[in-house]
Amino acid sequence: MSSIEDGTTPYTIQSTTTPSNNSTKVSYGTVLLSVYSVVLLTGTISLSLMIHILKSNSTSITSIAVLNLIFAHFLFLFTVPFRIYYYASGDWNLGFWWCKVVSAMIHIHMYMSFVFYVIILITRLLTFYHKSEVINSFQRHTVVLSIVVWIVVFISVCSIQTFYGVDQNNQMNEKICFNFGRNIDSNSTVFNYIVSTVIIVGATILTALQANVLRVLYKKYDQGCTSQQEFSAQLKSLFFALIMVVCFIPYHVFRLYYLQHINELESFNEMFLSLTTFNCLDMLTFLGRRTCYGCFPGKTA
Repeated sequence: MSSIEDGTTPYTIQSTTTPSNNSTKVSYGTVLLSVYSVVLLTGTISLSLMIHILKSNSTSITSIAVLNLIFAHFLFLFTVPFRIYYYASGDWNLGFWWCKVVSAMIHIHMYMSFVFYVIILITRLLTFYHKSEVINSFQRHTVVLSIVVWIVVFISVCSIQTFYGVDQNNQMNEKICFNFGRNIDSNSTVFNYIVSTVIIVGATILTALQANVLRVLYKKYDQGCTSQQEFSAQLKSLFFALIMVVCFIPYHVFRLYYLQHINELESFNEMFLSLTTFNCLDMLTFLGRRTCYGCFPGKTA
């Protein structure tokens, strides 16, 4: 049976079930180092290209949501080098408070991304079903609502950071970071169950609805659908929905089980959590042929 080791190298598991696996060691630190390095590189390229082509001053709900997504990605990518440093060195030497900040940011990034994905998808669905009056009633307040959401998030995080991260015996090892599973109490467990269920169900329903929209548009325009602006906009929304399915649902399905076996599965939780960060590539959905011509003026259609 596999057992988690408490050595200086983070996230190391040793298998002793059979003689062939007796000396097998898998360093999760190495895997996480690779994942976050790829995310940092590709995520930075994705954001750079998006910022380069983002010249519209539109204050539509979708545009504001995309801007908020960019901001969320930027804040998270700023903390990724600290994760890379930790998994490369095996020790955390940047202080316990900063460890909690970096640890919290990956969760903030995931949940804020989910919120803005939902806003984008619902907006596109309302547009498709000709509910523009509902959209117009909220559009005047999108900027203010965005500011309020971020203020509430940061106040909540600061409050949580004050009390979260020290175990019941007030003991902590400042050389080890991202190891806060033991601090999840019964009340937090219930809250985590609710959040994970909402994300799984919400992402599944929105993906199904968005796929149905594409089906209807395809039947309407048939072979000429790819030349229709409406179809292209809804197709991008489907990509956002699929990002939620691929990046978020596996983690939250695993988390429902993890919450019952925290001590045994904390390393695996970090693995699944790292996969959620690939949603930083969502901006690539905006990079169509016209975008490439805009980024590389030397090319011609």
